[in-house]
Amino acid sequence: MNEVTVDWSRRVAEAELADALPRRWSHSQGVAARAAEIGRILGKDAYLLTASAVLHDVGYAPRLAATGFHPLDGARFLRDGHGADERLARLVANHSFALLEAEERGLREELASEFPLLEEPLLVDALVYCDMTTTPDGDRTTAQDRVAEIRSRYGDDSVVGRFIRRAAPEIFASVERVEAALTAQPR
Repeated sequence: MNEVTVDWSRRVAEAELADALPRRWSHSQGVAARAAEIGRILGKDAYLLTASAVLHDVGYAPRLAATGFHPLDGARFLRDGHGADERLARLVANHSFALLEAEERGLREELASEFPLLEEPLLVDALVYCDMTTTPDGDRTTAQDRVAEIRSRYGDDSVVGRFIRRAAPEIFASVERVEAALTAQPR
């Protein structure tokens, strides 16, 4: 992964989201900005983090929404439509504890078999951190406020509401691990 991949990722995400879902595009840009800020903790994988950050919600694009589960739809689009790097597709597929939401939707086996979770904990945590500390409009927030916003927007009894309640402890733990890594890593 390098700057070329990040540029390609931005172009793909913008083409799919900017006109169709401008608020989702703002969020994706904000998540990518966070990724660029914290990439130093990942060394050579900093570009992979930024590329996955800008693409993490591409599956929301109306023309890509085959299953209605954006992590799976987005990862399939990247893999099948673009021959994207396997690690990139796996990060998009599994961002922010997507396996838990996939379970709520009856898609856990499908997601896990097609896009196994990467065994790179800091990279996975870093994408959670970037996503869950960025508002829908692309601004910074705390993970606690982001989870509360998601619950309020979708309602506790919705699929997303049930998922986010289950995922919240894991989200908060990921954010704490990334913050500890940032504190330990000099600027």
